Amino acid sequence: MLRTIDSLGDLKGKRVLVRSDFNVPLKDGEITDDGRIRAALPTLTQLVDAGAKVIIMAHLGRPKGQVNPDYSLAPVAKRLGELIDAKVSLAEDTVGESAREGVSKLNEGEILLLENVRFDPRETSKDDAEREAMANELAELGDAFVSDGFGVVHRKQTSVYDIAKKLPSASGLLVLKEIESLSKVTDNPERPYAVVLGGSKVSDKLGVIANLLSKANILLIGGGMAFTFLKAKGYEVGKSLLEEDQIEAVKGYLKEAADKGVDLVLPVDVVVAPEFDKDATPTVVEADAIPDDQMGLDIGPKSQELYAKKIAEAKTVAWNGPMGVFEFPNFAGGTRAVAQALSSGDAFSVVGGGDSAAAVRQLGFDEATFSHISTGGGASLELLEGKTLPGIAVLED
Repeated sequence: MLRTIDSLGDLKGKRVLVRSDFNVPLKDGEITDDGRIRAALPTLTQLVDAGAKVIIMAHLGRPKGQVNPDYSLAPVAKRLGELIDAKVSLAEDTVGESAREGVSKLNEGEILLLENVRFDPRETSKDDAEREAMANELAELGDAFVSDGFGVVHRKQTSVYDIAKKLPSASGLLVLKEIESLSKVTDNPERPYAVVLGGSKVSDKLGVIANLLSKANILLIGGGMAFTFLKAKGYEVGKSLLEEDQIEAVKGYLKEAADKGVDLVLPVDVVVAPEFDKDATPTVVEADAIPDDQMGLDIGPKSQELYAKKIAEAKTVAWNGPMGVFEFPNFAGGTRAVAQALSSGDAFSVVGGGDSAAAVRQLGFDEATFSHISTGGGASLELLEGKTLPGIAVLED
């Protein structure tokens, strides 16, 4: 049972450290998708309304333990200030003089965003003692801890895991919602249960596939990873993305699916092009007839229709990974078809975070038409894989 904010008691005047996931995409210093900031608002608003002094920890990008202005949370502080009815300040460091001074000046209902926690190499250290030392410094800034960054709960990192052991801790509203929604597709899904897996690499999804072969009724494979499956079936895949070292593993999955009666569905046609380019000329070919000089960049129209039909048969659907290069309009049809089938269907639908969530927004779908859109790609994937997430386990009674 996850501890909730209510378990922390009266928070008026208390300093509450919050781990949020503000790892948003930037272009020329501007946020291009503020979905993760918006997802954090319910928890932050509850704390502000309770009169807490809110201190947010978050990361942006992979600065690798170095202070790098390109990964400053300044754009996040600005956007958060626009979205929430509270004063938002930004500290120039994470546990240093600026952070301590900022905390000392906080009034009830105000927010201080600490600078990128990953500017400190201890945040992501594999050394328990190094992470604990940083956690001790963070703990001096707060009276309680709320974990609300679902996108990082699969990481054993200072601001996610170690700090939760130093202070009275609880899960935020976003983490609670994520776990509740994802448990509906992992613990006891209403059947038929379909899983749509895409993305570029089979190797990223090996654990998920292995786990789902004993849980899912229907497994739909798209994206770059589909070509390793097609190769395992004996098809030539031209210049398409291919993981040669995974072919034998995939052959095993194909056999296991057949043995267990899992309906493992592969593309029957493919949209190909001579090169990876948004202006490349698309051609549709049968999945067993990909020319040597072409690469597959999306599932074809017949596959789109087939996948939509399979999704319509399901009562529960989990989707993780795009069907093609959805960032290029010429190769977005497969991803759009899956999103449309989920959006217009009656199944309980969970969209895994990362590229799938980005695709839903980029392609213009109403997020309210999906049962749940996760904010955590890696975390939702690990839950589908059946793993224990350290940032969740540490919040359980």
